[in-house]
Amino acid sequence: MPTWFMAHASFNGLRVLSLESRRAREVAKLIRTYDGEPFVVPAMREMPASSNKQALDFADRLMRSEFDLVVFLTGVGVRATVEVAQTRYPREEFLAALRAVRVAGRGPKPTGALRELNIPVRVSAPEPCTWREMMQSLNNEFGDSLSQFRVAVQEYGASNPEFLSALTEQSKEVTKVPVYQWALPEDLQPLRECILAIISGGIDVIFFMTAVQVIHLFQIAEQMDCQQALREALGSIVVLSIGPTTSEELHHYGITPDFEPSRPKMGFLVNEAAQYAGRILEEKRSRPRVELPPLPQPSPSPARIQRVALSTPTMAGFRDGLAHIDFLHEISRRIAAADSLHIVLERIVEFVTTVIPCDSCFIYVLENDKLVLRASKNPHADVIDRLGIPIGQGIAGWVAEHRESVAIASNASNDTRFKVFLNLPEDHFEAMLSTPILCASKVVGVINLQHRLTYQHSAHEVRLLSMVGFLVGAEIERARLESENVELSDRLESRKALDRAKGILQRDLSISEEEAYRMMQRESRQRRKSMREIADAILLADDFKRSDRTAKV
Repeated sequence: MPTWFMAHASFNGLRVLSLESRRAREVAKLIRTYDGEPFVVPAMREMPASSNKQALDFADRLMRSEFDLVVFLTGVGVRATVEVAQTRYPREEFLAALRAVRVAGRGPKPTGALRELNIPVRVSAPEPCTWREMMQSLNNEFGDSLSQFRVAVQEYGASNPEFLSALTEQSKEVTKVPVYQWALPEDLQPLRECILAIISGGIDVIFFMTAVQVIHLFQIAEQMDCQQALREALGSIVVLSIGPTTSEELHHYGITPDFEPSRPKMGFLVNEAAQYAGRILEEKRSRPRVELPPLPQPSPSPARIQRVALSTPTMAGFRDGLAHIDFLHEISRRIAAADSLHIVLERIVEFVTTVIPCDSCFIYVLENDKLVLRASKNPHADVIDRLGIPIGQGIAGWVAEHRESVAIASNASNDTRFKVFLNLPEDHFEAMLSTPILCASKVVGVINLQHRLTYQHSAHEVRLLSMVGFLVGAEIERARLESENVELSDRLESRKALDRAKGILQRDLSISEEEAYRMMQRESRQRRKSMREIADAILLADDFKRSDRTAKV
């Protein structure tokens, strides 16, 4: 039976706890989508480092060319490092110094943030992007020469002692660069209550998305003097870890996760938990409760954590497709909010890249006979809303012209329809799947998926992306027209404000309309403000004058 008709994954009412902070609302919605009862209690908050001294010392040494390699571990860390450095050095000078040194990124987020700043990335760790993949990638790229490198490591939250230790052994010098840290939430009561709920049996499944969540949960449990009770209670519920680094932290507390998802992504974790949590919970609660030895104890040798295989046939939306009614519900839910064009497109990119794993996703919207790049999975601030492809040019242009999908398994750049546009990194990808977005039998855009390596798209994936193109066309067209209406309304309001401001200047200064306009233009250039801002300032000043005169009368 095709996967399209397989039973949809479901928690069947299980009580699911997530300690997520940044994406709390999103994970709660996902849990509800799979018929779970969500409990989302943030276990951490992000805050600036108490002192920027180490980050500024790093900037000083970088400007003096005292590093051979800089390793960035998070995308937020990339941006925070630049923000700290530019308090002492001009931004472009600091970025030029970064471009002059070897740079590595731990996975797609820091790599994307670096490329957004036009900083070449020599090394990027593959999934699951732990310190082991990072270390292996550095060895593969630099070999024996790594032993002579002076290395700086941008840290995130807690230090990663394993990575720092391995890097110290294989390089000449390692410098830690903490630029922000994780702190406990300001209000600890929800976290205390969730610990009590776990101990009392009020939780069936718990998600750990990062090692810091583990550390903070047990830190609060220790303050409550119930760390041992928490450890024993976790043995009777389903404990899920996003990946190896988080699993290692759980092992420090004597907890073995029940499994890791097939890919270290929130969507995969929730989906696969919905498939298997019920059975795992039943098995665990049917066994006698084990009394664990108290901490501190030497951490047990980490057991091999089961990882869900990529070929799992019941992925229910995150690889092989949602059951038909759930697929329709999920995509309609994401676009039904009637948000602005860019928000709608971002949701479509997020959904598409979840149901069909890929390295890149572009959405082009047809505007005035050109396909304009309006959304991307990867950051491309320099070309979003600027890159326009004429109908008929490139593979996307061909798809729009012929209203047909195109699937290329390898050597996409050798296809006769291929054309390079502004040297996007994705132009060098191997495989591509492109489909038209339709509304009322008219093309309104194109969705492009791309893969770095050879990828044979299944007939199911081609049909799935085509269906997305059919379903989202009307919503994209609505959002586009609404954005145009808002822009037109803003222009009309700006024109009215300009005309009123010119009238005030003509009246007060006894000058012509042309002279009033030129005066506003000069102010706009000198103050680096828009004409609308200058006009609003004139109108506000005139209102004050009239209010003052009224008050005196």
